Amino acid sequence: MKYLCLVYHEEATTDALPEWEYDAIVGEALDYREELRQSGHYIASSLLQPVEMATTVRVRHGTLSVSDGPFAETKEQLGGYYLIEARDLNDAIRVAAKMPPARLGCIEVRPLVELARG
Repeated sequence: MKYLCLVYHEEATTDALPEWEYDAIVGEALDYREELRQSGHYIASSLLQPVEMATTVRVRHGTLSVSDGPFAETKEQLGGYYLIEARDLNDAIRVAAKMPPARLGCIEVRPLVELARG
């Protein structure tokens, strides 16, 4: 089963880290990504641009609305993701718990829905 692991953190906290500490966490994340590849869990992952780069799109009654920024103001922002393959939710939680960004914020683990035309 596929799971999307959404990485949330406070951008201000991450931005305030000394460069060496931020680089160390990125290095750990890259190493962990390789571990996930080796174990067969890895599908994809990426960091996201800062929240001020976000654009929110809505369509209501055929009318398009585009606004700058995220949908909601929150303390923690979506900063990246991992798309993984796991046996079950417990396996996905075990994988997410080892993700280095979990130490700076949280990881939301969500199963994907496989849609099929039928």
